[in-house]
Amino acid sequence: MSEKKNHDFNLKKITEELCEPESYNKVYLRSNDHDIHMPSIDELARAVEMIRSVLFPGYFIHSELREDTMQFYIGGTLDKCYTILSEQLKRGYCFACNNDSLCTFCEDRADAAAKELIKKLPYIRHMLSTDAQAAYEGDPAAKSIGEAIFCYPSIRALTNHRIAHELYKLGVPIIPRLISEMAHSEAGVDIHPGAEIGENFFIDHGTGTVIGETSIIGKNVTIYQGVTLGAKSFPKDENGNPIKDVPRHPIVEDGVIIYAGATILGRVTIGRNAIVGGNMWLTRDVAEGERVIQRRGD
Repeated sequence: MSEKKNHDFNLKKITEELCEPESYNKVYLRSNDHDIHMPSIDELARAVEMIRSVLFPGYFIHSELREDTMQFYIGGTLDKCYTILSEQLKRGYCFACNNDSLCTFCEDRADAAAKELIKKLPYIRHMLSTDAQAAYEGDPAAKSIGEAIFCYPSIRALTNHRIAHELYKLGVPIIPRLISEMAHSEAGVDIHPGAEIGENFFIDHGTGTVIGETSIIGKNVTIYQGVTLGAKSFPKDENGNPIKDVPRHPIVEDGVIIYAGATILGRVTIGRNAIVGGNMWLTRDVAEGERVIQRRGD
């Protein structure tokens, strides 16, 4: 039996098949003559962790940080982070660039985007501080805000999201999605970088949560695990191709609570202070203050 298996294994034939143009045409990344590399997941993750350590001083990377050394640490960390970010953003721009010749356009855009993101860090910290407060207030099991910052998957996912969202707004290609997918892999929370999320946002437990690209979430919103804010369908043009960049995900207004397993699809509005019960399937608007729950069994 083992001899037959070895006889069937023809590495030369497999290699030839994999090198046929009709096999690789759709999945081959053709590089130009200037050796532009793909973004490095490891380096990008390193930059995100650096930013996380700056946003939450003392919690990540450098746990012995003191107030009298904070300025030195944050300044040095941001200086290193800027270098890494600039390179990775440049690779992201080059990945999406159609220019086959060497140019400085992608490099200049990457440099500007890295600086803009760093300028946004005080704002991002403010938003995340409200998210951490919401987690502490929204979960009786949380013993402190620090526990929410250090342990809760929702805060990790939202940190990545709020970084990715700023890059998304700057028009940076691929990098925001990579940052979001890091959180998806680590925390089981899938938030597209295009989603707009207000302050005091809490995802309890988090696992299995999906928030689509054009979702808009207001202030003081709480959702539970397994909630989907998704699209109902994909509009297509006359050639049958999906039409991109159209609003297709829900709007969730201030003060809404959405319980575990609820699925809300399409460009519908969940009105202020509404409650959507667990395992509900919604493709319609919900009025302000409305409670949508399953009927009780007899």
